Amino acid sequence: MLIGLVSDSHGELENLKDAAWKLAYNWHVKVIAHLGDECEDVDAIRDMRLEIIEVPGVYCQEYQDPAITNRVLKEFEGQRVLFTHTAEPHKNDLPDDPDPRQLALDRKVDVVAFGHTHIPEAKVENGVLWVNPGHLKNSDKKGHPPSFAVLDVDKDNARVLLIDLKSGDIFDSCDIENA
Repeated sequence: MLIGLVSDSHGELENLKDAAWKLAYNWHVKVIAHLGDECEDVDAIRDMRLEIIEVPGVYCQEYQDPAITNRVLKEFEGQRVLFTHTAEPHKNDLPDDPDPRQLALDRKVDVVAFGHTHIPEAKVENGVLWVNPGHLKNSDKKGHPPSFAVLDVDKDNARVLLIDLKSGDIFDSCDIENA
């Protein structure tokens, strides 16, 4: 199953639409996860008939609303995927928000998809795949161009591809096999 990952759109709706279009029509994803900061931006792609998973950024007012889940844990094809804005606890977490690092250490997740840093990365740490799709801003002070990710999961494997928004080129990948 293919899942699209985007993060940190910060009001760059055209870039979000471009990423969603590429994910839906080039990569054939059926699910897109927006990993925070301006999660309301997903309203711009709701008409695409995709399942949308959204988590708020730690500085969004929604993050402090106990009725809104800050960290979403879902299972796809036997892989447990945590969708979160941060890869670790944050001072703005609510008391019941799980700690992504502890979930990984306890092997309660297979993949942690996060945003926040605006730095795209894909790595395996202690048997858990960690992925940050980067950001969707036209320019960013950290120097990385806008990007998104494709997460491919099945019962035995999780693989992620990091993709440059403008060129469509894959610039990094990482995968794990579950024994």
